[in-house]
Amino acid sequence: MTALPTLLPTRRDEAWRYADLKTLGAIWPARQQQVRSLAGAALTLDDRITGNGWTDERIEISVGEGGSLTGTIEQAMDADGVTTQLYAITLAAGARADLTLINSGGRYGRLALDISLHEGATLDLGGAIVGGSDQTLEIVTHVRHLGPNATSRQTVRAVLGGTAVGSYLGQVAVARAAQKTDAEQSFKALLLDRGATANAKPELEIFADDVKCAHGASVGELDKLALFYFESRGIPPKQAEALLAQAFVDDAITRLPEGDARAALLARLASLVSAR
Repeated sequence: MTALPTLLPTRRDEAWRYADLKTLGAIWPARQQQVRSLAGAALTLDDRITGNGWTDERIEISVGEGGSLTGTIEQAMDADGVTTQLYAITLAAGARADLTLINSGGRYGRLALDISLHEGATLDLGGAIVGGSDQTLEIVTHVRHLGPNATSRQTVRAVLGGTAVGSYLGQVAVARAAQKTDAEQSFKALLLDRGATANAKPELEIFADDVKCAHGASVGELDKLALFYFESRGIPPKQAEALLAQAFVDDAITRLPEGDARAALLARLASLVSAR
């Protein structure tokens, strides 16, 4: 996964199959991507993407041997904003990354991660896609297991209303030298309205023969029995729906601390429910 292509992508490009090409076409050609670089043994990444234009950065992060990376990436652009953000992360031997992604703003929001794991490295990635109206929101990951005994966990949840489109495209590539790899991908989507769409495309590319890799995806609606239970306890329908939506994304944001990012996400979920 590299910088934006010079030419406008088409549906034939698997990585852009579900993208909002109409919105991208209105602002193309792609400009020179801004690059930020971080390197060290103990890094914290807190990225909040806001504004009403086009945000397009490549952020390169190198975590040293036995080091750590923790943080949150929050895409909260204004209604007409466009985001095509790429994070290229390298985890040296024994390094660990714990990251939470929140993709909820703008007309089109794409958060892409290209993560390389060397021997004994660990990745724990949680992602929440929350969209309504006619938004198109994507989380795209390419996780490369390059050395043995590395572990990756990806947990992505989407809550979608209106005619929003939410997509998770996740590829895990296991090199021949990456024996004893342990990789999991989990995507679940909750559709609040019949016009909303969720797309899932988890992929495994395995060249080693001693690995443990799994992926799963599901799409559903609010649990009517759970709503009935809340109603029987005197909880108003909208409040019950909001509680269920919050519970649905909870396992994807377990590392998200109390604070502005969590409060904004819960408020966004509540507004989606109230708009129904």
